[in-house]
Amino acid sequence: MSELSHRSHKTGAHKPEVERARDWRRAMSDHVAFALLVYTGLQIFVTVQAMNDGLPSILPYMALVVLVAAIIPACRWFEKRWTGLSDKDAFDPELAPDFRRDITGLWLMAILLPVVLTGLFKLAFALG
Repeated sequence: MSELSHRSHKTGAHKPEVERARDWRRAMSDHVAFALLVYTGLQIFVTVQAMNDGLPSILPYMALVVLVAAIIPACRWFEKRWTGLSDKDAFDPELAPDFRRDITGLWLMAILLPVVLTGLFKLAFALG
């Protein structure tokens, strides 16, 4: 046993020699789950705010239905792209730029979609 590994073993400090590669499938599933939580929280906040601003009670619910109908297929698309990877590709570091691109799109959609769509509903109500 080498001096370093012997010392690490004695102190209980175990640091792997090679860092484990990231599983893109699992990472995307985690991002989708958290993005849906953030999206839901924002949607509730935006819907309640719209109702407090005097929008008819049906309008925020229509926005909610449209948003749910839009977000679920989009999230499934992001996740399906990554969960379908082979075991070899799931740990391929060359996919990092594609992964960053997809999570950026996912998070922009999850954060902006509730705000933009509710704003459009408010605008349509104000003009109508």
